Amino acid sequence: MTGRRAGVTARSERPPVDRRELPVFAAGSVPVPYVIHPMDELLDRDTLWPPHAHPTHELLWNLRGASSATVDARTWAITPTIGLWLPAGTLHTAHGPAGTWYRTAQFGVHAVPPLAPGPVAIEVTALLRLLLDRLTEPDLTADSRALTERMVIDVLTPAAHEVAVRLPQSALLAPVVAAVTSDPGDPRALAEWSAELGVSPRTLTRAFRAETGLSFGRWQATVRTQRAVLLLGAGETVEVVAEAVGYRSASAFGAAFRRETGLTPGAFRPGA
Repeated sequence: MTGRRAGVTARSERPPVDRRELPVFAAGSVPVPYVIHPMDELLDRDTLWPPHAHPTHELLWNLRGASSATVDARTWAITPTIGLWLPAGTLHTAHGPAGTWYRTAQFGVHAVPPLAPGPVAIEVTALLRLLLDRLTEPDLTADSRALTERMVIDVLTPAAHEVAVRLPQSALLAPVVAAVTSDPGDPRALAEWSAELGVSPRTLTRAFRAETGLSFGRWQATVRTQRAVLLLGAGETVEVVAEAVGYRSASAFGAAFRRETGLTPGAFRPGA
């Protein structure tokens, strides 16, 4: 691991964040005339959606770039290959960097049961993309639309790997969370943190497992992986991302990244 890193593209000259306020709806509280309604948007500036909830189920994924969505204390990275299913009525926030081309599909609760009780990462396969693209064709017949919608629902599959981070909420772990989330390449290991906080390594380990289900090392790795995905999706090179998240070489980063995601870093770069 390295100490301080440099090289990630500066973003200080970007326009102010576009903050989009949306309502909080209960599941099914607004009747909709469709089974699946897709849309897409290319973001020209960093965009934030504060807490909101839809009356419909929602599938989020990207044509280009990487974005994120947060439910409670858990944040998912959303990419062209890994989407996120949000059951209707789920309170969530979302963030998309400038240049992200996001897509979303709303699913009527009257026609589509929830895939799971809570959010679930979805594998965005070539077939799923093709079917969702077909639903945007203006001359699609009613029969063809109904068939395509049934096929979309049939091929929705939970992803084998998700890029998600659960942030601990306790006061004990707050300094660690603040440091690692602001700089995922922070080189401090468990022993160094325990010395700084004046507690034993065992106490820190128990706290992390209780709040995240992971050891400190595994939690740190997931934070690094998620930040790496977002940087790769924004177009940063593998070498720059490796340094930014604390690896001495691109090869070491690539090996760790594949262990976490099952994919190479290049799979998350634009145009991959």
